[in-house]
Amino acid sequence: MHFLYKPSNHFNLANLFTMVNITCGLLATYFITQNQFIPAIILAWIGGAFDIFDGKIARKYKLSNEFGIQLDSFADFLSFVLVPTFLIFQAVYSGLEGISLVAVAIGSIYYVISGLRRLIQFNIDANAGEVTKYFTGIPTPLGAIFLWIAYLSAPWITWMGVLVLMVFIGTLLNSKVKIPHP
Repeated sequence: MHFLYKPSNHFNLANLFTMVNITCGLLATYFITQNQFIPAIILAWIGGAFDIFDGKIARKYKLSNEFGIQLDSFADFLSFVLVPTFLIFQAVYSGLEGISLVAVAIGSIYYVISGLRRLIQFNIDANAGEVTKYFTGIPTPLGAIFLWIAYLSAPWITWMGVLVLMVFIGTLLNSKVKIPHP
């Protein structure tokens, strides 16, 4: 089991936790396609827990490397950008037509591109094993939490309110807002 603690191994312990996050994101996507939103949300939250622990494990056992950084960002993109956007599109925006559908498609694409841009910039700025004191812009997991809140608020704020929140949260992903790193 020594291979689990070798930074050069792509299947080290930290990366395995990241791969569980990816698995949860893929399964959540499947459940969204089946309009089974509760299992999808549960899987997304489980993926989020594994995202927290993969970083802690990588730092504790000095497993951080470029591969792990890229893998983690892919997992974050899937679990914290694509899954919540797809969930909202399927659960809140379904049934829309015409200009309304075009508007929510543009808003959803904006959020996805904003999340991807944030993760790419984070990777460019990241050094393996180094943790900064602050995030610049809200991290994608926090953006996903805000999208879950928007999803839960949909019955009261309608699809237009959800769309406005999605665009606002997408803007915050790449803002200059400073968020303390836990």
